[in-house]
Amino acid sequence: MVSRLKGLGIALAVIGLVFIAGGAYAYLRVQDGTKSLNTFSAAQNVTLTYNEDGQLVDRGETAGAEAIMALLKDDWGYAVDTAELNPNDPVVNTATEYMFQMATVAYHTLNGTQTIVLTEDAEYKGEVFPAGTYEFAVDGRYWTAFDRQHPIEGPARAQAWTGTAHALIAELGVGVVTASTLQLGLGVAGVAAGMGGAFFLMGVGLVWATRPEEAAVRVTERATVRA
Repeated sequence: MVSRLKGLGIALAVIGLVFIAGGAYAYLRVQDGTKSLNTFSAAQNVTLTYNEDGQLVDRGETAGAEAIMALLKDDWGYAVDTAELNPNDPVVNTATEYMFQMATVAYHTLNGTQTIVLTEDAEYKGEVFPAGTYEFAVDGRYWTAFDRQHPIEGPARAQAWTGTAHALIAELGVGVVTASTLQLGLGVAGVAAGMGGAFFLMGVGLVWATRPEEAAVRVTERATVRA
């Protein structure tokens, strides 16, 4: 029984070392990914803007940043991690910073006004739109909320939600996923290392706990032989 327990302890210790090694490998891979993401973000030089008090601003105003944050938190339901918003490191390289930058692009698109010029009269659903210049407020419309057949809404959609806007949001979305995945990877590395440490300690403890008992058995056996 003692030898079996000792063997089990050794097995647990070995399993623990394997988990620790796996956690260390995962941690190193996460660090490589984080370094790559930070380097890429720095090369793009996309930054958030803060005032002298460390508050986020948009176009020089904190009110603008607050409106963007409201879009991000209230309309999109994103759980903002304020710890990821660092005035001393304004480069966009965390999940929350990527999401805020994405919300910035969307906010200005959603609240913009587009100038539409009709070179000739147009009729749509019984309504006539004379040739001329029209100012069309996007008024919170996303791409799918426009009537693309409307002589004014249709062109306004293309002017508001440009390929550039879509591309920026898509690229920032990739940044969010990448940053979140790296955070998840760091968590997995920590869990693996923690489990490995627990297995290793249990294994070593089991081996240690069986040593006195093993010694006592040997003494008893020797005494029996002499007798």
